[in-house]
Amino acid sequence: MFIRALSKIRLFAVVGVLALTTFGFAANAHEDHGDAADGTHAPAFTATTATGETVNLSDFAGKTVVLEWINYGCPYVQKHYGSGNMQALQEKYTAQGVVWLSVNSSAEGKQGYFTGEDLAKQNADHNNKATHYLLDTDGTIGKAYGATATPHMFVIDGEGHIVYQGAIDSLPTADKADIEKAENYVAAALDAVAADMEIATPSTQAYGCGIKYAD
Repeated sequence: MFIRALSKIRLFAVVGVLALTTFGFAANAHEDHGDAADGTHAPAFTATTATGETVNLSDFAGKTVVLEWINYGCPYVQKHYGSGNMQALQEKYTAQGVVWLSVNSSAEGKQGYFTGEDLAKQNADHNNKATHYLLDTDGTIGKAYGATATPHMFVIDGEGHIVYQGAIDSLPTADKADIEKAENYVAAALDAVAADMEIATPSTQAYGCGIKYAD
């Protein structure tokens, strides 16, 4: 009887793991963060904005910078934009002098890719309040940072170090109702940087949709 019960427990465990792999882990990025692990110097980059400007990370030397990987077609991004949560964060912290950069690494022809009038409409429809929306169609910036999901978040301090990277908050779901119950890691990191305090949680596992990089 004991052996039979143990076998059933093992079977349920295997089934549970398979279910998590299919439904849960698909919503979470793996923990390989490429060259941009927390505490390292943020990789330099040059990018074109949605309005056709050219910006460099070095343009914002001395300022706190947030990188937010974005794909408006992703349910996890829709959670934070549809609720107004992302825009509220953007508005609050840019008013404090933080530079907020939304980065789109979707390749041409893949979900989330927009240019020109379509992109302008998407940004207007979603009331995006980031400092700039960056186009990373070839995935250069995303791969340099090891970004794996939308929204994958990075906080860079004024000295150019990555002081936080990972999920926007502690509840990896696409349910807007979970936002109020979650701990917002990005807000906590930004508040700590502003207060010149240690960041309690400098790295977490990003959750969301996989970034649609070029093949």
